[in-house]
Amino acid sequence: MKKNMGSADRIIRTVIALVIAGLYFGGIISGTLAIVLAVIAGVFLLTSLVSFCPLYKIFGIQTCKVETA
Repeated sequence: MKKNMGSADRIIRTVIALVIAGLYFGGIISGTLAIVLAVIAGVFLLTSLVSFCPLYKIFGIQTCKVETA
């Protein structure tokens, strides 16, 4: 997998995942909404760790800097 996410994108996704986790563990969200948001947070965290987003690949988006040879 070739990286297609820049550092700003990775930071934003990580922050969103942490906010969702805080809302869940703080008891602010629960039930089905909590499950859906937890899955989204997990995907955000995973994609930010590997610097690759499959949807970016499908739509041809690349937020990381292109290295010139």
